[in-house]
Amino acid sequence: MNQFYQARPAGRASVETLNAFMRGIYGWMSAGLGLTAAVAWATINVPALLQLAFTVDPATNTVAPSMLPMIALFAAFGIVFFMSFKIQTMNPSTATMLFFVFSGLNGFSLAPILLAYTAASVAATFLATAGMFGAMSIYGIVTKKDLTSWGSFLFMGLIGIIIASLVNMFLQSSGMAMAITYIGVFLFLGLTAYDTQRLKTMGEMVPDGDNAAIRRASIMGALTLYLDFYNLFLMLLRIMGDRR
Repeated sequence: MNQFYQARPAGRASVETLNAFMRGIYGWMSAGLGLTAAVAWATINVPALLQLAFTVDPATNTVAPSMLPMIALFAAFGIVFFMSFKIQTMNPSTATMLFFVFSGLNGFSLAPILLAYTAASVAATFLATAGMFGAMSIYGIVTKKDLTSWGSFLFMGLIGIIIASLVNMFLQSSGMAMAITYIGVFLFLGLTAYDTQRLKTMGEMVPDGDNAAIRRASIMGALTLYLDFYNLFLMLLRIMGDRR
């Protein structure tokens, strides 16, 4: 996203522009998370959607997730990559639509995971995620410390847990899975603070009065923090969640 903005020759954006940019980020992010939650709830509670997300083996009468949630997850990641490369020239309305499609697909793919846990533990995990995310995001906004140096460390950590997760798909080690989960919690907490500060800095370079640029930038910022929140929630759910 760094290439999305060019520094303003006359200086930083006005306080009003920066505030509008940050409000847009948290507003769109909240709307996206709300849509994800609504789609996940509907998938679990509407029989027609539940049948799309799960299949029943007639031989053993066991229920298992179908391929559709996995397809939805890959489609959501495809939207992230597409928006990352095309956001500079994308119509703001198109960016908004894609963000909500992404959020809806995530809700559908999340339903089988949520169904494995009790509703009370899912709600408790969401509240814990919101509190931890909020604290780190506020820290990213108000701290005077430059968090730029965190970037390479956090990126390498992210690559590390992705590789470790792939390896553990074959090893099936519960100890390794739990270690990845705890490391992931600290990683996404760090990313929340780092990304928030980075977005604030980028917001200071958005041209005053360019509503289209502010809208596109807000959508991409919302997508960034949405991913931090979503992944932090999944990591905490593995720790706090009570399986049915």
